[in-house]
Amino acid sequence: MKMNGVLFLIGLVLVLVAPGVSHSGGTAALPVNAVVLADSNCRFRNPRTANLNFGTLDPDNPVDVTRTATLRFRCSGRDVNVVFSISDDDGLHESGPGAKRMRHETDPAYYLPYSMTMSPSSGTVRRNTNQILTVEGTVRGADYGNAVPGDYADTVTVTIVP
Repeated sequence: MKMNGVLFLIGLVLVLVAPGVSHSGGTAALPVNAVVLADSNCRFRNPRTANLNFGTLDPDNPVDVTRTATLRFRCSGRDVNVVFSISDDDGLHESGPGAKRMRHETDPAYYLPYSMTMSPSSGTVRRNTNQILTVEGTVRGADYGNAVPGDYADTVTVTIVP
């Protein structure tokens, strides 16, 4: 009986250590990612909106019209000095990168182009210090001299990071 037990154990060990038959299975890719927030952050202050109003444009006197608006922002965090960058999305009715345009209120087939710059668009500021962003926009007289009369509007989203 002892011999049968020994043979049984030897057979069991051979089955466990012998290479087994494997069956092919499928594979899958699992993307793994994360976003780590900066120690610093910048936020627009109240009010978080500004109005870049070009007013009434007279096609009988088609001169370039430039207006400004301001937004306040403040950066905070661990660092004494905060590096920031400000960008915009070119508005709801852009015709391409950097090609902003307002759409006619009642006839959406018509647009009025305009340009817009922001200052400062980037830089380094001391933390917990109020800052002013100046937005300057221009509608060229050549663009509204033959425009369809009516109200034109657009909305631009301005983003500040970090």
